[in-house]
Amino acid sequence: MELQELADETGLCIHVSHFPPGTSKWNKIEHRMFCHITQNWRGRPLTSYETIVELIGHTTTETGLRIKVGLDTGEYPLGREFSDEQMNGLKWEQAEFHGEWNYTLYPGSLGD
Repeated sequence: MELQELADETGLCIHVSHFPPGTSKWNKIEHRMFCHITQNWRGRPLTSYETIVELIGHTTTETGLRIKVGLDTGEYPLGREFSDEQMNGLKWEQAEFHGEWNYTLYPGSLGD
């Protein structure tokens, strides 16, 4: 619902691709970054979000990897439910390849 609102506000098509559960092992970004982050905070107590953000932000490599990080303090309610009517009002299309994980939201609700 929120992505549909964003598409409507911006006039942009939003392409969404989710990694299915258990597939993060194929995420090249995770492999490139997290081994260095883990090394950087090894042996240090992770006592607060600020400590974690600080340690991640100071992670670098000799080959030039630098990580930019920020703490998102927004509130995101869990368990939101939407009616069938609301879901049917989305202007979206499933992708040909694994449409259950990949789809596009188009600007303008179907009622427009």
